[in-house]
Amino acid sequence: MATCSLSDSKVPNGQKRSISRVGDASRGQQLYESRCSGCHSIDDNRVGPAHRGVLGRKAGLSPGSAYSAAVKSSKIVWTERTLNRCLANPPSLLRGQKMGYSVGELQDRLEPIAYLKTLQVNP
Repeated sequence: MATCSLSDSKVPNGQKRSISRVGDASRGQQLYESRCSGCHSIDDNRVGPAHRGVLGRKAGLSPGSAYSAAVKSSKIVWTERTLNRCLANPPSLLRGQKMGYSVGELQDRLEPIAYLKTLQVNP
């Protein structure tokens, strides 16, 4: 079972602590299918790019997808952190990108990310 976990290490007065939340890949698949599949697919480009192998891939490099200039010229590599940030508020990570959907709840971001981690690139 794949998981996605992020820690929040910022607290007042310069102190640090770690608060981990973990996403479940099974629930992540359900969320992906209900919330993401209108624009994305695992293996085919739609309005948005295909997601198989997205973790570790540089933004703007999914073959055959029409990216904005902002995404093409970015130096972003998709990690759990960058995906979480993009899902929370896409323009905060990439001004000029085309995604007009955000996910407010942290857990609802972590679970699809955990699911995406299970998807290996086709050989």
